[in-house]
Amino acid sequence: MPRTPERPRRITLVRNGPLLVEGPVEVIGDDGSVAVSRRFTVAICVCRRSRSYPWCDTSHRTRCKPASDSPDSANWTAGDRRRAGEQR
Repeated sequence: MPRTPERPRRITLVRNGPLLVEGPVEVIGDDGSVAVSRRFTVAICVCRRSRSYPWCDTSHRTRCKPASDSPDSANWTAGDRRRAGEQR
């Protein structure tokens, strides 16, 4: 996909959320697969919970907000623990 030099591509970091990228974009996966979106803004998943990865489907919202006095893993939902076990 050709890139125009008029202005730089804008990427917005969302705390506990996706990367918002001005489109259109091509995303090349670590396995060499290419995903293309022609939308004007694209949400790229960074937590890898999305069922439509690399596109964000808001699956990151299923994780509980961290409590200040407990370890990170204690704040996971049952689905997070199940997915983490599947990845190991």
